[in-house]
Amino acid sequence: MESTYLQKCLGTCLTQGLAEVARIRPVDPIEYLALWIYKYKENVTMEQLRQKEMASLERERELALIEQEMMERLKAEELLIQQQQLAFQLELEMQEKERQRVEELHRAQEQLEKEMAMSIENIPTSEDSSHSEDITPDSGKTLAEISDRYGAPNLSRVEELDEPMLSDGGNRRLDKQLIVIVRGNKWFIAQSNRL
Repeated sequence: MESTYLQKCLGTCLTQGLAEVARIRPVDPIEYLALWIYKYKENVTMEQLRQKEMASLERERELALIEQEMMERLKAEELLIQQQQLAFQLELEMQEKERQRVEELHRAQEQLEKEMAMSIENIPTSEDSSHSEDITPDSGKTLAEISDRYGAPNLSRVEELDEPMLSDGGNRRLDKQLIVIVRGNKWFIAQSNRL
């Protein structure tokens, strides 16, 4: 039992120390052996500390790698979020531009309708009566039916709009008939009065 204890605690130290004393052959071997054992203990303690430090550094390195991976993931997520925000802003800008374009088209259409109404109002009444004379003798035929005659212009589309309006007197009703003639990309407006 005692030999086991000595073997376990001092076996390696004493074996190496006695081998060193035998190799060096100092004047005072006991003192040399005692100093060598102290140095051996100091070396063992330093080795244990170095191994603990190495283990600690290894753990810190692993933690640093994990933290670096996490930071890279966070940066990638941040970049993805920025890209999504940019795409969303671009989508909003496109929608705003589309809305403005639609508004401009509506304004242009309203302006065109106003100009058409003003041009209809500015047509002289003498033309109205001449057109009504042209239309009425044909026993209610439309301009499209009249255009089938020889010498009549080739019309692609004719639209007739009936707008009932009151006259200035207010007692009798005056119907105005608007005729829109479209030929190719040109259009013509004719107006006739009916009582």
